[in-house]
Amino acid sequence: MTGLVAVALRDGRVPPWVRRLRRPRPGVAVAAAVLLLAVLAAVAPGVLTSGDPLAVAPADRLQAPSLDHPFGTDQLGRDVLTRVVHGTGASLTAALAAVGVAIAGGLVIGVTTGYLGGWADRVGMRLVDVLLAVPALLLSMTVIAATGGGTLVLGVAVGIAGVAGASRVLRARTQQLRSVPFVEAATVSGWRRPTVITRHILPHLWPTAAAVASVEFGQAVLAVAALGFLGFGPPPPAPEWGAMVADGRAFLADSWWLTLAPAAVITAVVLAAYRLSRVIGGSRA
Repeated sequence: MTGLVAVALRDGRVPPWVRRLRRPRPGVAVAAAVLLLAVLAAVAPGVLTSGDPLAVAPADRLQAPSLDHPFGTDQLGRDVLTRVVHGTGASLTAALAAVGVAIAGGLVIGVTTGYLGGWADRVGMRLVDVLLAVPALLLSMTVIAATGGGTLVLGVAVGIAGVAGASRVLRARTQQLRSVPFVEAATVSGWRRPTVITRHILPHLWPTAAAVASVEFGQAVLAVAALGFLGFGPPPPAPEWGAMVADGRAFLADSWWLTLAPAAVITAVVLAAYRLSRVIGGSRA
C-alpha cells in the first residue's frame, strides 16, 4: 500500500481511495484494527499469549470460557485462545501466498490479453475459462494432492484457483487503459510494447490490483480454512483455524466454544478484509 501511495504522490495525483484511507470512518478503523491484530498474532504470537499451543493438561479438559481461559479449553486441556493465536501464522501465511500467486498470475494473463488482444486474448481467455470451469475447492485439493502438503503448498493451491477471477478484472482494466490518449500516443510514437506496459499501463493498474488483492485475501482465508477443515492443512497437533473448527464438531453439543472461537476469528478477519476492499475499490458504503 505504501508503494501505491508513493506512485500516486510521484505522479502528482492522489486517488480517491487513498484519501478515504487517510480519513477512515469508524467501520474502516475497526476493520484495520482487526487485520493489524491478526498480523501481530501471526508475526509475534507471544505478545498476545504466553501459553504453549501444544501443552496438554487432561485435568483442564473441556473447560468453558473463563478468566483463566477466555476461549475455553479443548478435549486435551489445551487453551483454545493460545491455539487460535498461534494458528494465525499458518492461516495468514497461506492466505498471503494465495494472494501473491493470484495477483501475479492475474497480472501476467490480464495485462497480456488486455493489451495485445487478438490471438493472445483468445488463448488467454480460454485458459481462464478452463480454470473457471473447475470448482475452486476441487482445483485446490487436486494441486495439494499432486504436490504434497505444507503451508506454502496450501497457499499456492488456493492462489492458482484465484488466478482466473483476478485475470478477468485486470484484463478489463487494461483494455480501458489501452484506449487512454497518452497510451495511444506512446504506441503511435513507436514505443516498444513492454515499455508501454511498464511505464504507462502498470502504474495505473496498481490501484485495481490492490482492490482485487484485498478481495482475494478474504476469499483465501475462507478457502484455507475450508481446506484445513477437510484435513489438507498442517498436520496435527499444529494449530490451524479450519482444523480447529473440524476438531470441535464432535463436542459441539456440550462444548460449543471449540468451534465458535476459531469460526468467529475467521469471520472477523474475512469481514475486515472485505470492508477494506470496499474502501480501496471506491465504494462509499
